[in-house]
Amino acid sequence: MRQAIRDVAAGKQDTVIECSNGEEAVEHFGSERPDLVLMDISMPLLDGIEAARAILAIDPAARIVMVSENDSEPFRKASFSAGASAFVSKNNLFDLESVIHGQ
Repeated sequence: MRQAIRDVAAGKQDTVIECSNGEEAVEHFGSERPDLVLMDISMPLLDGIEAARAILAIDPAARIVMVSENDSEPFRKASFSAGASAFVSKNNLFDLESVIHGQ
C-alpha cells in the first residue's frame, strides 16, 4: 500500500521518507520538516491521530493528510479534530493527487 501511495503522491524530484509507526513519523518530522505528511490512522506505537497532534505541536503549520482504509465519518472527524488538512480513502487513492496539488 505504501508503494501505491508513493506512486500517486510523489514526483520524480520529491524526497520521500517512510515511517513504519507514529513515533517514527513524529521523530522524522522534527528532524526533516517535510512539506507534507501522509499518514494512516492505524499505526503501531502511536496512532495517526496522536502522531498528527504531536507533529502539529512541533509545527502548527504542518500539512497532514490522513490516508486510511477506514472511511467512516468518526474517523474523518477524528482526523480533522487532530488537525489534518485533508482525508483520503485508500479505496480511492486518485483523490490523493488532487488533494496534494489542489490545495
